[in-house]
Amino acid sequence: MLKVEGLAAFYGESQALENVSFELPDNGVTALLGANAAGKTTTLRVVSGVLPARRGTVTFNGVNITKATPEERVRLGIVHVPEGRRLFGTLSVEENLLLGGYSKRKDGNSKERLDRIYSMLPKLAERRTQLAGTLSGGEQQMCAVGRGLMSEPTVLMIDEMSLGLAPVIVSQMFSFVKEIAARGVSVLLVEQQVQHALQAADRATIIDRGVTTHSGTSEEIRNDPKVREAYLGV
Repeated sequence: MLKVEGLAAFYGESQALENVSFELPDNGVTALLGANAAGKTTTLRVVSGVLPARRGTVTFNGVNITKATPEERVRLGIVHVPEGRRLFGTLSVEENLLLGGYSKRKDGNSKERLDRIYSMLPKLAERRTQLAGTLSGGEQQMCAVGRGLMSEPTVLMIDEMSLGLAPVIVSQMFSFVKEIAARGVSVLLVEQQVQHALQAADRATIIDRGVTTHSGTSEEIRNDPKVREAYLGV
């Protein structure tokens, strides 16, 4: 579905990605792993079109979208849930969710999409009129992911989902990610909690200093001696 080949990207004159390549299958969860400043978030920014690629290509369903705008990619079905949630704190939960479905606003199915999100995340239904800025960290993350799902993506990229969350909430969110994938959405997950990510993911790619170093099934990554030593603390 999504194929990234030889991505290079810069912030000004500083190179953040040198050679990143991986494929996202039609369904399931793929984890994008690596140390801090390895280039994981930058990769998501390039795939979503927020940061231009200096070299390389992004292909979606066989079409080169490297030059496509972020809005065009959302309409194609590629949605990015950024690190830090980025909710509109002075708007209600429901208003934030509706903004996530802006690209679909003309089809008249907003209520159906809202009901679907509320059935998947009943805590949001309880908080629908509450200002997003007053939610707990876990509830804010649920709202951020729910907002992403409102545009009915085929690819959902989630950056640092577990950041700052209590362990019990982290487990709930990873279970939710697996439920999303079971509904036919391909999930690309950037995550510092490597063990959790590998348990939830079907496949994984590791980036080190802007270069793809390993790629394979989660089991292959877990059992690779070099990966175990460098990233799993074994």
